[in-house]
Amino acid sequence: MSGRAASSVVVLMGGPSAERDVSLSSGQECASALRSEGFHVAELDAGMDIAERLQALRPDVVFNALHGRWGEDGCVQGILEWLRIPYTHSGVLASALAMDKQRSKSVYANAGLPVVESLICPKAQVMAGHMLMPPYVVKPNNEGSSVGVYLVHEMTNAPPQLDDAMPDEVMVETYVPGRELTTTVMGDRALTVTDIITDGWYDYDAKYKPGGSRHEIPADIPAPIFDLCMDYALRAHRALGCRGISRTDFRWNEEQGLQGLYLLETNTQPGMTPTSLAPEQALHAGYDFGAFCRWLVEDASCNR
Repeated sequence: MSGRAASSVVVLMGGPSAERDVSLSSGQECASALRSEGFHVAELDAGMDIAERLQALRPDVVFNALHGRWGEDGCVQGILEWLRIPYTHSGVLASALAMDKQRSKSVYANAGLPVVESLICPKAQVMAGHMLMPPYVVKPNNEGSSVGVYLVHEMTNAPPQLDDAMPDEVMVETYVPGRELTTTVMGDRALTVTDIITDGWYDYDAKYKPGGSRHEIPADIPAPIFDLCMDYALRAHRALGCRGISRTDFRWNEEQGLQGLYLLETNTQPGMTPTSLAPEQALHAGYDFGAFCRWLVEDASCNR
């Protein structure tokens, strides 16, 4: 952060999104790490009184550990800009763009980055008939952490029947078989590539439950694919206007070689739990968890 060094930090966590529990876990881990780094830390569960409580606390920096809607889509970033409190991670526009999967894919395509076909469709229409030829994926357009993801297999005759928690409009996206890869960008540097290995679909439980997935870091993949992931993640970070850290997720169809690598999405608030990918990649790059959190605080600013 520019100017005087931060001594007091408020860690925003929880909030009203579908990813509340993960955010609470992230926030508690980050708060503990920042205390060990010598900061005065207050933990704040983000509610409707967030502006009033922040004004009362008067922190030097807000560490944004929120996930999902409201905390990751530009809403809380706008409040922090209004209050003129320096904060971590991306600003209003980049957060809003990255959270909207279809709009972020348009940004990728305009930057020359490879994406797969997808549609935004009414939920009722998706349940009435196949909108794309199976296999395909159905997911919310503006949630993260694999919340509400349906994989429709190739030989499936009936369209998916979505639960009530799914929004009225959803994304239908061509499924790419193969491997799940991810790369964290920290500042203006891509850190490494992780190969995410699971027994099945990389869903919410695989992401956050111990033993749900295995992370091979660095990924044991051909050097040209590794280098493409690093290049694409940095270009996605820049194209969206991200700040601080971001994490871009890929699918790679090994049978198609270099042409089989596709961007899925960029996370502007990647998880900071014990099983999260970004802290693992930061450690691989030489930043232990405390140093990683300290770097984010020192990078904080307004006008992001």
